[in-house]
Amino acid sequence: MASQTDSPEFWEKSFIEKQEMWGFEPSNSAVITKDFFVEKGVENILIPGIGYGRNAQIFRDKGIAVTGIEISKTAIEMAKKHYGTEMIIYHGSVTEMPFDNCLYDGVFCYALIHLLDSSQRKKLISDCYNQLTEGGYMIFTAISKDAHTYGQGKFISEDRYEIFEGVNMFFYDRQSINAEFGEAGLFEITEITESFPFFLIKCHKDK
Repeated sequence: MASQTDSPEFWEKSFIEKQEMWGFEPSNSAVITKDFFVEKGVENILIPGIGYGRNAQIFRDKGIAVTGIEISKTAIEMAKKHYGTEMIIYHGSVTEMPFDNCLYDGVFCYALIHLLDSSQRKKLISDCYNQLTEGGYMIFTAISKDAHTYGQGKFISEDRYEIFEGVNMFFYDRQSINAEFGEAGLFEITEITESFPFFLIKCHKDK
């Protein structure tokens, strides 16, 4: 059974009630990733959990083609309204990847993986890696155990808590990042601050 954070109903309700809940400015992680992808000559990327597209336009402005996956129909309609209809966004859960047979030069997955359970996280990492071209890069952001919310709420399993109703969150440290991403070309872990302390996790698919 899917957790609420992996349910269309949860996210539909969130986007209907809160609309552009994170504003329009791209995240710090998206800005850093954009610069990195431009430096590496990335031409097309996949963004699982694209939301209403606030982290997409910064890549498109640099000529990088963006394809998204989003569980909320409302968020997809918002993305089309704000950023045009030419961007492909597949409707569905990232747990149902892949949605196409395309290979991408890059994958950018922002603040999503920590909302999934262990098996879902493992599948997402594998699915994203499998959709990279040889020599491609994928960058994930994930919440850190340094966040003040770590250990709060209902205990679910090690380092995983129900922070509030419907939101189950897994908190990462370097050890768990290495354990989950170690076989997916992990080459760099850095700390970054968004609304919470995050890790920026970089992986490379060697040729």
